[in-house]
Amino acid sequence: MRAIVQRVTQASVAVAGEIVGKIGPGLLVLIGAREGDTTQEAEWLAHKIANLRIFSDAEGKMNLSVLATEGSVLVVSQFTLYGDIRRGFRPSFGHAAPPEVAEPLIEHFSAALREKGLSVATGVFQAHMEVALVNDGPVTILLEKEAAQEA
Repeated sequence: MRAIVQRVTQASVAVAGEIVGKIGPGLLVLIGAREGDTTQEAEWLAHKIANLRIFSDAEGKMNLSVLATEGSVLVVSQFTLYGDIRRGFRPSFGHAAPPEVAEPLIEHFSAALREKGLSVATGVFQAHMEVALVNDGPVTILLEKEAAQEA
């Protein structure tokens, strides 16, 4: 699984002009699943993101997590994170997990964040979404956990 994590002062996601998810200070997580990913990768990413120390402490150092700041998380599925443009100019999405695999993994990821005590809003899987955000910093982190390879 692959995630782009952005520290935000606010973020929202709309479908057909209607806001379906909105947060104040916290994290916007754009997340995609790859073929072969399992709940293990989803749980690893949830743990890593919940504890990622990218919020400023009293001295202005990035030393606090979204958990410590009691921030929220907006999770938006994005299969395009697995777009491959090594050949030509039109991305190939052959490595992205099919929807019937990706949707439960992204739901598991969101549930794992909620189990840690975080308030989580989401987009709508497979919908055309409009994401709005105010990136704080800006701070943007790319995280990836590849599926375990068979020996």
